[in-house]
Amino acid sequence: MRTPAQIAGHPIHPMLVTIPIGLWIFSLVCDFIAMRSGAPGTWASASLYAMVGGILGALAAALPGLVDLLSLRKTPVLPTAVKHMALNLTIVALYVINAWMRWDASTAAPAGAPLILSLVAIAMLLVSGWLGGKMVYEAGVAVHTEDLGMTASGDRWAQERASTARTTASPGARRDRAMAGDTSRATHEPQGDERPFAGRSTGPPRE
Repeated sequence: MRTPAQIAGHPIHPMLVTIPIGLWIFSLVCDFIAMRSGAPGTWASASLYAMVGGILGALAAALPGLVDLLSLRKTPVLPTAVKHMALNLTIVALYVINAWMRWDASTAAPAGAPLILSLVAIAMLLVSGWLGGKMVYEAGVAVHTEDLGMTASGDRWAQERASTARTTASPGARRDRAMAGDTSRATHEPQGDERPFAGRSTGPPRE
């Protein structure tokens, strides 16, 4: 199912969403390190900066995501896409509030509401990612199989895998098959006097 927001056939939204996901997870990791570190201010600042970078990355990914969503208006997958978008916008809003709460206390290890907001946002991010995967792997959103002449069942890929398996068969297996073929041919060849030859007479001997 082709979507309009793409570059050279590659959807833009899946490429950009990796930025906020990675930064937000790193932000939570920095929170945990800051709670155990002797210099919590450094890790707390890193967590805040990663959080802000994730917000900017999410906003950049939201625009092509919205364009793709509008192209799904007449498809059965639209309700899933709307839930995916609503979760993502809620996550961004939580991180904006989280960053605002941390702004004046970026030198201390996070605790209380900011840390809880980060945990809740990551949990929601998992659900949003699950919905996004459902759209791609079950509904085929942004999967351009028609451009490659492939069927939905992926028969072409199955044929290529089978061809690769045949060409990469081990030498030992090929020798075994060759030996089995030689044995089979040997059992069908006539032996000794059973082999006919030209000119042999089958009648009584002449006197």
